[in-house]
Amino acid sequence: MIGTALNEFLLKRAGKTWDDVIEPRANFDDIDEDMLTLFVQEAVYSGRLPDSRGLSKLQLLEKLRLTENGKLKRAAIILFAKDPIKFYPNLQVKIGRFGKDDADLLFQENEEGCLIKILQTILEQLIHKFIYKDVSFDGLKRLETSEYPIAALREVILNALVHRNYMGAPTQIRVYDNKIIFWNEGTLPQGLNLELLKGFHTSQPRNILIADVCFKGGYIDSWGRGMFKIYNACKEAGLPEPEIQELQNGLLVTLFNSNSVPKSYSKTNLNERQQKALEFVKEYGRITNKEYQEQFNVSRITATRDLIDLVEQKILKSSETKGAGSYYEF
Repeated sequence: MIGTALNEFLLKRAGKTWDDVIEPRANFDDIDEDMLTLFVQEAVYSGRLPDSRGLSKLQLLEKLRLTENGKLKRAAIILFAKDPIKFYPNLQVKIGRFGKDDADLLFQENEEGCLIKILQTILEQLIHKFIYKDVSFDGLKRLETSEYPIAALREVILNALVHRNYMGAPTQIRVYDNKIIFWNEGTLPQGLNLELLKGFHTSQPRNILIADVCFKGGYIDSWGRGMFKIYNACKEAGLPEPEIQELQNGLLVTLFNSNSVPKSYSKTNLNERQQKALEFVKEYGRITNKEYQEQFNVSRITATRDLIDLVEQKILKSSETKGAGSYYEF
């Protein structure tokens, strides 16, 4: 961690980011022309890269600022290389489906390849193998609805890949019955905290060239709206608010599905405060004792009594964290 921070500091002093450094081991034969062609098609469609058709491989990479003095930069390898893991072994994304707990690994996949490729394949893997779909029919027409909003999944994947520390550990995606967790190494930029992520904040990409190419390809915007899109997509789907945490020098994002919310509960055993508290948890994913006090203008003793009652009725469960930082969730 100290070495990474020092390296980033020295690069910043030199006016560079990690992805803006030349990769001396690479040459232009390492670039996948099919991925360049795919990128150009999507960039033309997005309207963010004019005059890009008909350019040679070298000309296109120069236009994207991915070369310097005829040499490829690290960003070119991350984005378009045939075998980027040859240069950076931890580039793969690990996806696991878990059962009752983290020790119960049911099956797994490792996604490898350049960023332009795995942006497509990771989402396809999740949709077709790892998460469930509700099936209904409109006449003879079969309708499938994902248990997570596709827009939210896509945005989390983009954030994880574009803004990760590429010299760190592989990105991990853990799928459970009631939630899906994304973790990538890379701390938040200075001046940005978890609360600011939920609302307006400026875009401060760790990997400036990678982010710029992804912007030109129409994959991301440059306004710092990624987390807002994730929150909004889950809210529109009627799901609990996603959870963001800083964990082990990285960022952990958790999306909850409808299994996180009890299918039914007997309101006759609950007072009006408790019923409203459950609606609060359904919307925001959790509630703290302090939030309960503020929501219903009650004392800490009353809030504690109400919340413990919900735990005893097996409607809510308390967090493993006790005291400051504790909360209740489904």
